[in-house]
Amino acid sequence: MTAESPTRRTVLTTGVAAAGAAAGTVALAACAGGSTQSGSGSGGQPAPAAQPAAGTTIASLSDVPVGGAKSVTIGGQAAIVARPSENNVVAFSASCTHQHCTVNLSGDKLKCPCHGSQFNALTGAVEHPPAKSPLPSIPVKVDNGKIVSA
Repeated sequence: MTAESPTRRTVLTTGVAAAGAAAGTVALAACAGGSTQSGSGSGGQPAPAAQPAAGTTIASLSDVPVGGAKSVTIGGQAAIVARPSENNVVAFSASCTHQHCTVNLSGDKLKCPCHGSQFNALTGAVEHPPAKSPLPSIPVKVDNGKIVSA
């Protein structure tokens, strides 16, 4: 054989190594992709909090009990509106700050179905990891019995 002709062993070894590298790349991409059960969010970067035009109606104040919260859509994105007191309302992105799955309202908690993070529904604060950052807030206010974007 000449130096220009690869051996059968070289061809097979090179092919197996290339296939293994490709499979590893696909597996790593799947782990880092940040896919969610709800189909929202993407890997690595947190979804920005929705910022609709000021004055956009989000819900009626009467739809959110004092001390409670409600799942809503703000600017086309899943969000949570909470009412810590009679005339005080707050809103948060419903995208978990860990891997961006959509959190679910469960009593006074917001629970991530993907990895178990848990947030306080009235403050957006992390109560159980793996998330380390609170849910991003969305500015809202009360206007004539309606919760509107601020």
